[in-house]
Amino acid sequence: MVQKAKILLVDDRPENLLALEAILSALDQTLVRASSGEEALKALLTDDFAVILLDVQMPGMDGFETAAHIKRRERTRDIPIIFLTAINHGPHHTFRGYAAGAVDYISKPFDPWVLRAKVSVFVDLYMKNVQLREQASLLRLQLDGGRGDGEDGTGEGESAGLLAELSARLAAVEEQAEALSKQLSDSADSGAVATAAHLERKLTGLRRALDALEPGAG
Repeated sequence: MVQKAKILLVDDRPENLLALEAILSALDQTLVRASSGEEALKALLTDDFAVILLDVQMPGMDGFETAAHIKRRERTRDIPIIFLTAINHGPHHTFRGYAAGAVDYISKPFDPWVLRAKVSVFVDLYMKNVQLREQASLLRLQLDGGRGDGEDGTGEGESAGLLAELSARLAAVEEQAEALSKQLSDSADSGAVATAAHLERKLTGLRRALDALEPGAG
């Protein structure tokens, strides 16, 4: 069963949450509601999210303050945040959004297709990261298994087979990440480009570690 990404929708108005759900339902991912900054932070304690859509104007803890809390937590600091706002106070207001850690800033009313396309990019990046973590787990298992093999060569055949399988899986992720990076290369969405570059660096590190396990390496 293919794992679905979770998308956190934060807005104090139920009708806005309904509208976001209608727009994003076509992505076939898991949509999680939060009607306040406090509810959003509570949801982030237990679940992993691909992206957060965060309303700026909320009573109590507003979007800027909520984003600041998210970015201070090690567990959540790397989750992309798209700010949604019904007001526009000019460049200073927009800059405040980026300074708070947003990767994008969209004014209401927004184009549903554009919003869906932007969220889709971050969902794709999240899924690639999930695949990368799975490959890293297999690599750690391989390293642990290698340390446990006896001098008589017990387990070498299994190790070679697992290395080949892991290399093939990693190659598939590398190919998908490269295609996504090319797709984003002409994009003005600097947040998505930076996230894709971070993913590529992690892939490069994993490939080097895997190559070091190959017979004759080093």
